[in-house]
Amino acid sequence: MPIHLTPGRYRGLRGTSTPNNVFNILAFDQRGSYRKMLPSGTSYADALQIKQEVIVALSDAVSAVLLDNQYGIPPAMHMRGGCGLLLSLEESGYSGDSTYRRLMFHDAWTVEKIKRTGATAVKLMAYYHPHSGALAEEIEAVISNVVAECQKHDIPVFLEPMSYSLDASISKESAEYAATRAQVVIDTARRLSPLGADVLKLEFPIDAAFDQDQARWQATCEEVSRVCSIPWVLLSAGVDFETFTVQTEIACKAGASGWLAGRAIWKECATMSTAERATFLKDVAIPRSHRLNAIAAEFARPWTDFYAAPQVTETWFTSY
Repeated sequence: MPIHLTPGRYRGLRGTSTPNNVFNILAFDQRGSYRKMLPSGTSYADALQIKQEVIVALSDAVSAVLLDNQYGIPPAMHMRGGCGLLLSLEESGYSGDSTYRRLMFHDAWTVEKIKRTGATAVKLMAYYHPHSGALAEEIEAVISNVVAECQKHDIPVFLEPMSYSLDASISKESAEYAATRAQVVIDTARRLSPLGADVLKLEFPIDAAFDQDQARWQATCEEVSRVCSIPWVLLSAGVDFETFTVQTEIACKAGASGWLAGRAIWKECATMSTAERATFLKDVAIPRSHRLNAIAAEFARPWTDFYAAPQVTETWFTSY
């Protein structure tokens, strides 16, 4: 039976999804990695302008956009008014070494400020490995605290656990890590979905570079849905667009509630001229978004299977 949400969280999910209650969300909250994509010496103003051009063009083609505090507010002021807005809470990167990653936050950037901007939802990305023992428990406690803060301000939170290798000698892009990836994603969904976030933003559980068996892709995504007690959406994680379309269809058929993707849609245009970028966005990126939207519309599981509108009485507001 669906859980009755509070007004802000329910309205927030409605504001980030389609009329059919699935998620078609464009991600462009990259900061450090975004600067690495740009030519050396690109100014802040130019980097902001590029992001704004992308967001303004694509906000007509998606249900919401995910942006950041460093570059995201000016583009958000110019995008389509009916488009939902998610803002990232965490700082870019992590503290600790590559095998022991902790979250970083900026003291001046809070859930309250995200709510004050008029954002529809909060996004929290956490480097997380379910088999990291005490560190996993530490990260879960941080997540629970952020969830509590979001619920205090009655704004939904999309939680993005990002896996990584616990062995410095094993790259995440290696076959050795790929062999563990499915179980990592499944165990992540199992452990994190009960912590109170409203939506999980998950990696595809199979590395396409090492396993092209789509029957196994389907079965693994079905297992993710089986252990996940809240809606989940698929992130693109930098894979090429054609691969992501196949992954999105398989994930949605297996129970995902849509997609939340960035580079698979727009990455080629980051180094283009303004005129070239406008053409690319019109002729390539917007059609890519529409193609993903069609997949989600046909196959994705509505988030309303999990959540219902608040139950209110005549005096509900006195205790709200």
